[in-house]
Amino acid sequence: MQDEPPHDPCAELIPAPRVVEVPAGSPGYVSLDERTTLDAGPGTEGVARLLRAELGAATGLALAPGAGPYAIRLRVSAEIAAAQGPEGYRLSTDGSVDGAAVLVEGGGAAGVFWGLQTLRQLLGPDAYRRAPVGPAGREWDLPCLTVADAPRFRWRGVMLDVARHFMPKADLLRYVDLLAAHKLNVLHLHLTDDQGWRLEIERYPRLTEVGAWRARTKWGHRDSPYWNETPHGGFYTHDDIRELVAYAAERHVTVVPEIDLPGHSQAAIAAYPELGNTDVVDTAALGVWDTWGVNPNVLAPTDAVLRFYEGVFEEVLDLFPSPYVHVGGDECPKDQWRKSPAAQARIGELGLADEDGLQSWFIRHFDRWLADRGRRLIGWDEILEGGLADGAAVSSWRGCEGGIAAAEAGHDVVMCPAHSVYLDYRQAPGDDEPMPIGHVRTLEDVFRFEPVPPGLSEAAAAHVLGTQANVWTEVMQDRGRVDYQVFPRLAAFAEVAWSALPAPAERDFDGFERRMTAHYARLDALGVDYRPPSGPRPWQRRPGVPGRPSETPPPNA
Repeated sequence: MQDEPPHDPCAELIPAPRVVEVPAGSPGYVSLDERTTLDAGPGTEGVARLLRAELGAATGLALAPGAGPYAIRLRVSAEIAAAQGPEGYRLSTDGSVDGAAVLVEGGGAAGVFWGLQTLRQLLGPDAYRRAPVGPAGREWDLPCLTVADAPRFRWRGVMLDVARHFMPKADLLRYVDLLAAHKLNVLHLHLTDDQGWRLEIERYPRLTEVGAWRARTKWGHRDSPYWNETPHGGFYTHDDIRELVAYAAERHVTVVPEIDLPGHSQAAIAAYPELGNTDVVDTAALGVWDTWGVNPNVLAPTDAVLRFYEGVFEEVLDLFPSPYVHVGGDECPKDQWRKSPAAQARIGELGLADEDGLQSWFIRHFDRWLADRGRRLIGWDEILEGGLADGAAVSSWRGCEGGIAAAEAGHDVVMCPAHSVYLDYRQAPGDDEPMPIGHVRTLEDVFRFEPVPPGLSEAAAAHVLGTQANVWTEVMQDRGRVDYQVFPRLAAFAEVAWSALPAPAERDFDGFERRMTAHYARLDALGVDYRPPSGPRPWQRRPGVPGRPSETPPPNA
């Protein structure tokens, strides 16, 4: 029987850094205590404020401003910026720092911030609490080392569907913190769908007066016989969004809004019936949809609808500084357009081949409209149908094929294939998984996901902006259900998005599982209701509520 290896905090970091060096002859540890100060150089002032607020709360240390031998020194480094970009960083606690205990250098403020996330992990799980739990005067030991690190991808995202089940603002702010703790930098908000419109639009108040609320909700998969008869809804005001965007920006997370069109639009049509195909359906009789699936009620291809959504996007652009604006573009049934004399006349007027061309016309219009205002359109890979809009980027969800085609054609791509990174998919076989959806996607499956498909040319691979995990919330009614589906798999995804990993088959999942032991303690300190490795806790199960499990192997995985 072999002896247990000595405890090594460096072997507990998630995501795994590129380089960790422990110098020979180092003193072993450097301690943070009541003497520790914070020496923030130009460009790091915002990061210092966060460090003082969050780490100070957890440790009870004042972290007063000042230089000196006990200081944590924060600096922006032109050398790191040139070599690794603005998100690269170097963390030094090895005793070689002249005149400070700890040095965190970044290519920009973002790099300094990511370096401090590594520092926090090295301090242990108690560094994630909101108040000190140890004895007064406790010293916080850091191993003496140097970490040099930078992300593999510049888009490391999570999509949260707040349309199917509304997530209160406080929960969104919490998820920004969870993304930042995992070095993820994009929060994609799915704000509108058939089941709810979640963003205040001042010029169109009925979008939230009517469209934000549904009378009841299907409980489980759409084939379930059960209903929750409690009305459901909610929306974010302009000030809510301004707060969220500012809070995320402080943590170097970009919030990307999604306003879905021309499909997934029944909530908008319920609020303003003239947006629908009134010549083939009584749109005034439609309410906000209360079940799941692909809805046949889509926007009418009229100039009035374009003007309406331009008004929506004008307010969206005022609220969200993100360079990208997501327009959905997915799952748009064409049956109403085929039957609509107005839609058929529009196809003829525009010289289009068919209804797919009409969907492309919608997307191209808003691609130009956004480009004229200095923004870039991004949409789900259905926007490839009928011809990809010039300058548009693609979220590749139906496998990797759409992303491959778009990248080879010179369009930027975010890889988020359902078969690998849809976190609403169940985590294990069996009856214990709550409301099981889709294929089994385990922690190891996510860990072995590769965002750049094999065989992609070098030029096309350069168009892979990064990757994103998607969280569709049809069967996630509250924060605990979201936590259960997202964690611990988000930790594996974060490593895929950040770290320079070998090929999927060569990745050390056993080593990752060992590192997760420490990470579960961090998640406990953060109050995350994750799925334990042994299976769901009793209160996490939903016995008897039907899901939609698939027993076949996932395609392309």
